[in-house]
Amino acid sequence: PVWAGWQVPVIVNIAGETIDEYVQLAGKLEGVLGVSGIELNISCPNVSAGGMEFGLTPEAAAQVTSAVKAVTTLPLIVKLTPNVTDIKEIALAVEEVKADAVCLINTIKAMAIDINEKEPCLGNITGGLSGPAIKPIALYMVYEVAKVVSIPVIGCGGIASGEDALEFIMAGASAIQVGTANLTNPRASLDVLQGIERFMKENGITNLVDIIGTAAK
Repeated sequence: PVWAGWQVPVIVNIAGETIDEYVQLAGKLEGVLGVSGIELNISCPNVSAGGMEFGLTPEAAAQVTSAVKAVTTLPLIVKLTPNVTDIKEIALAVEEVKADAVCLINTIKAMAIDINEKEPCLGNITGGLSGPAIKPIALYMVYEVAKVVSIPVIGCGGIASGEDALEFIMAGASAIQVGTANLTNPRASLDVLQGIERFMKENGITNLVDIIGTAAK
């Protein structure tokens, strides 16, 4: 695989419509050169359970996580949906079945309407909202989840600068992801990294671990 020559950890995001599909995908990644981990996207409809997303209940989230964990030796990160009543319950459920980390948040369900056509802009009616608009929500959820789980929390949702990333880290994230920002700035991830390094140098911080969760009270 081309990524084997990149000399960076490669974590593969997988999604499915049934637990069997998740299990098959995870199994195919076992032993693949260069793959360092799996990210389990549970914001997908379970077609065998009436189309309800796997990540909407603690039970369903735990079931798919447990099934995948049983067929892989790779570190397993579970990416959580924000479209729930209490994301902490979902995080605790996947932690209990041995998820290695949680990542949050995925996109927020949203829509737009074309007033001239008098119909939704998206063929699927709704879509996933990402980018700067969801950052405060993502930050709050990371803050809440980090207080109740003992596994690492990976923060994402609207991160586009070093300052954004540092907010998530101080809220309790051990790592962060950059997504939407890459679409407008291909150097976004490098800019974020440089921003973090600059802050650390200016504030005499030698180890980023020292500021993880410092804003959590």
